[in-house]
Amino acid sequence: MPQPRFLLALDQGTTSSRAIVFDDAGAIRAVAQKEFSQHYPQPGWVEHDPEDIWNTQRDTALEALRSAKLTVKEIAAVGVTNQRETTVLWERATGRAVHPAIVWQDRRTADICAALAPEIPEDWLRARTGLRLDPYFSGTKLAWLLDQVPGARARAERGELCFGTVDSWLLWKLTGGQVHATDPSNASRTLLFNIHAWQWDEELLARFRIPRAVLPEVKPSSGIFGEVSAVPELRGLKIAGVAGDQQAALFGQACFEPGLAKNTYGTGCFMLMQTGAQCPESRNHLLTTVAWEQAGRRCYALEGSIFIAGAVVQWLRDGLGIIKNATEIEALAASVPDAGGVYFVPAFAGLGAPHWDAFARGTLLGLTRGTTKAHIARAALEAIAFQNYDVLDAMQRDAGKPLRELRVDGGASANGLLMQFQADLLGVPVVRPKVTETTALGAANLAGLAVGLWPAASALAAHWQRERVFQPEQSRDEMEARLARWREAVSRSLAWVPSAKK
Repeated sequence: MPQPRFLLALDQGTTSSRAIVFDDAGAIRAVAQKEFSQHYPQPGWVEHDPEDIWNTQRDTALEALRSAKLTVKEIAAVGVTNQRETTVLWERATGRAVHPAIVWQDRRTADICAALAPEIPEDWLRARTGLRLDPYFSGTKLAWLLDQVPGARARAERGELCFGTVDSWLLWKLTGGQVHATDPSNASRTLLFNIHAWQWDEELLARFRIPRAVLPEVKPSSGIFGEVSAVPELRGLKIAGVAGDQQAALFGQACFEPGLAKNTYGTGCFMLMQTGAQCPESRNHLLTTVAWEQAGRRCYALEGSIFIAGAVVQWLRDGLGIIKNATEIEALAASVPDAGGVYFVPAFAGLGAPHWDAFARGTLLGLTRGTTKAHIARAALEAIAFQNYDVLDAMQRDAGKPLRELRVDGGASANGLLMQFQADLLGVPVVRPKVTETTALGAANLAGLAVGLWPAASALAAHWQRERVFQPEQSRDEMEARLARWREAVSRSLAWVPSAKK
């Protein structure tokens, strides 16, 4: 009997769950997607219902399989990729979440981080985790849950509760509670994982007051995690690949050699440069993160995280009503020759790399009576590109050499106006691949390698193909002048929340 040649990728994102069926050449056979509700109980707080995450992911998996007209026997394996840092806490006995999931964008622990800062030296924390003490990461989110949910800390210490990022939650649900696990790429985003020792760090657990019993087992990103048992139509499928969404996209973009970099334009923007077995320490306010573990090889990456990118387009749609559909923004922005002097710093959830200001807030500058919604739309798109410039500039200084090109993916990479402005601003070619679903593709490829669909990762490089290359067209003098104004706008958004000044 021939080996199954299709892979099912579960791509659980911040605003929607998707499932994609790929063939063994990396071509898409079917896609299914469902959005789910976002909850904002207080300013700066963002939550999801964990059952919404599970139900939409299960339903899209079944829909994609039906759409592909395939049976379970034709699927070689399942790969899982997920929104990172989002924190779920559930009962081991029932699988019931004890609190809504705290989303990676959530800033409720900003004051906790400020209080812990004197006790946890930044250099010491970065040397162990590659990260900063910031509300973005899961550690303080989990600590908050253990303190705020009645009885949670005592129950966690007794081993009655399970913590996980979204990958762990999905693994638990898919396997009917048989597997409580994660992979190193997700573990490295918690502030609790030692990226050199490749394990949970007892001293970090003590500093954040996290019981060891609540944590998942850490398994290689490419390897057998377990089998689906809780979804009858998918029963018996091997779950063989798990990676956080940005690391999965790096793998899906075939960045198998050190020095290659990609940028994903999703709800946020996430730029990663693969560094191989070298675990670099950033001198320019970037993060060092685990990329993946595959075939016994451990791989690292430098990362710059931008909290608000595609989310600013959603805000124009849902908050201001400037557009009715996210796809309308390119035409609206293109209806004016420039932003009319408007600069938009979308610090709705603070600023990530390289500023790392949890107390920054969104700022719209340069408005006049002549400003139209088109100027604001264009300024919003340009803000995405400006933020990415700041990250790439820091990344190039850390790497000690300029990048030759930037590989892009994610929903907003389809926006030609944005991609051209990004190339103009960066001064390097921006390369969009034929398959832009690289996050799901990376998860599928990790799973396929684990079950022997290909002999090695190098065999996947030929699957990656360019669809379009955006070459820089504007003068550097013009771009540098624009960047100077952007930096001034950013400076006015910093430390806006009063508690930052206490």
